[in-house]
Amino acid sequence: MTDMNISSNPIKMPGLIKIIAKDVSPPPQWALLEHKLMKLMENSVPRMVDKYAENGGAFYFADDLDDLYELTYNWSLFYAMGADKQVFNLALQQWNATTRFFSDDIVSRKHSRFRPQIHNEYYNLATPAEWHHKGEGNMAFYHFGLADPSISENVRRSKRYAAMYMGDDPEAPNYDNKHKIFRCPLQTSQGPINNNNVTVERAVEMANTVLLGGAPRVGLKNTYYGARGTLFPILKDLEIDWFKTPQRRDQILNMFQDIVFTGDVPNSLGSTALMTNAYLYTGEDKYRRWVLDYTEAWINRMQRNNGIMPDNVGPNNQIGEKHEGQWWGGLFGWNSFLGHYIMFTSLTIAAECALLLTGDFGYLDLLRSQIKVLLENAITRSDGQLVLPTRYGLNGWEYEDLYGNATIYGKKGKLLPFRMHELAHLYHASMSSEDYNLIARIRETDKDRDWNHVPMVNEKNYGGDTELARFQYYDGKNPDWPEKILSAEYEQAEASFNSILNETRDPKTLIADNPQPPNAVFTKGLTQVTMGSPQSLYTGGLLRATVRYFDLDHSRPGLPSDVVVLVDKLSAEGASIHVVNLHASEVRNMIVQAGAFAEHEFVKLEYDGQTIPMKSKYFSIQLPPATSIQVNMVMRRFAYQPTYAFPWHNGKIPVPYQE
Repeated sequence: MTDMNISSNPIKMPGLIKIIAKDVSPPPQWALLEHKLMKLMENSVPRMVDKYAENGGAFYFADDLDDLYELTYNWSLFYAMGADKQVFNLALQQWNATTRFFSDDIVSRKHSRFRPQIHNEYYNLATPAEWHHKGEGNMAFYHFGLADPSISENVRRSKRYAAMYMGDDPEAPNYDNKHKIFRCPLQTSQGPINNNNVTVERAVEMANTVLLGGAPRVGLKNTYYGARGTLFPILKDLEIDWFKTPQRRDQILNMFQDIVFTGDVPNSLGSTALMTNAYLYTGEDKYRRWVLDYTEAWINRMQRNNGIMPDNVGPNNQIGEKHEGQWWGGLFGWNSFLGHYIMFTSLTIAAECALLLTGDFGYLDLLRSQIKVLLENAITRSDGQLVLPTRYGLNGWEYEDLYGNATIYGKKGKLLPFRMHELAHLYHASMSSEDYNLIARIRETDKDRDWNHVPMVNEKNYGGDTELARFQYYDGKNPDWPEKILSAEYEQAEASFNSILNETRDPKTLIADNPQPPNAVFTKGLTQVTMGSPQSLYTGGLLRATVRYFDLDHSRPGLPSDVVVLVDKLSAEGASIHVVNLHASEVRNMIVQAGAFAEHEFVKLEYDGQTIPMKSKYFSIQLPPATSIQVNMVMRRFAYQPTYAFPWHNGKIPVPYQE
């Protein structure tokens, strides 16, 4: 994993505390698995690009823009963990190529699945996206800051994108500063979407996708429910073929524009990550202030609605303004076919960003309060399983499987236990007994799931299935979890690698068949094991990390070559790491940083019977050949303003061509 093109002159950081590993013993199984996994994925990345992309980076695959960005969403993160520099270079290449090829001022390719979807380097009116899908596409861009925050183009883009969504770009009047709302749940680099700036065909496509889930299904009986949003109670029922006659089509489109596409929804809280990303680059307070203002505006709406987050607010900041006062029914809100699940990811992102920017744990109640709402309305299944509501509608709380929604797909759903995704993020942020008890309550009644089992799940897993076993490990109940999660991740990576190797189609056939290339990189388990945190929320969350690492000898982020690490203890007071140098003859030097963005502080280190008091964001470890060390770190959490700056930047990122 060593980058041969980077100087091996060690970074000099006066005052940096250094501890030296002394233990010489056979490496544990988790250490070998972690190293093996990283090597396999390093080898997969260039092969994936070689098979599925033109020289220069344009993928043969044609689909929605966010899906293209998703193909490499975690490559920069992988590099920031310690992967070879080539992984990062290819991540930049592919992202820039995708951005260039989808630009609406460039005639780039002909394909039935291709249309220009970018204006001013961001989503245009042809592909307006809410913050669930926009967040998925943004992940690759957010991770660039972890890999190299000094790239001037990315710093410029971070500020440009933020301006589009905070009211500073006259071409993109998405945000109403007076009422602290977005003017439409779908916003673009050209402003909010409406019937006047898209074709009738495109308007019908969007409305049908939101209201009925896509193309009409023969014989499907609909009710007041929409798939992703509803016209209820203004319109009680919607026929499947509503667009067949021009008169009815125009009537529904006007109604849809007024009810669904006017005003704001809590799903838009995912935008807080975009602003926080700009803050991490620049430190400019306007981005911090925007995040807090917008988050607090939704907290206020929640308080006005008796503690339940309303899922729609009108242009005058009135709850249910376009739904005759009804607080539910907005886009990806309480009664969509995905229920509260998508909305909760945005609540999580906003709560995490606000806490990160302020150190105020009170912001976590934005998420915690809504989890408690679900718990307060839980029912008990016949076998004792606690079942939480999946959504809210005309008849109150409903409990069936979100993908078994009878009103949309004609299937009878099952009663399912509560997922762990948001709970894991909440507990990681707070490390409080209150949030521990919320998880323990779910565990005590769980009849369906083995909490020690690590399932084979892909990166795009919203259920947080691997978080069950991770919670058990840190609760002292699943000692083999590191080996389990790394083995499961290796199995996935190996399958992806073999799929790439076995791809025999030539470019012409790949273009015709249009297969989605398999991502060669899996970072869920690596994030959990090496950084002591849940995976970043796939729909646009920023990295959560108890600790992260830098190669002191090569002036780069990530673990040094042949060094592996396990966060083996977590608590409100700090964490413990087990660090191993697998190289038999070479010394390795590394920096340990408190938090993903140097937001925490080390106040005491305990190792080899020694105690070192300190007050710093960083310390270093020297690892002689074949040595390991166990370090217990007492920490003060959220002690500093966060930044993408590396430890040797002295708090100011050196960005070329900028002041």
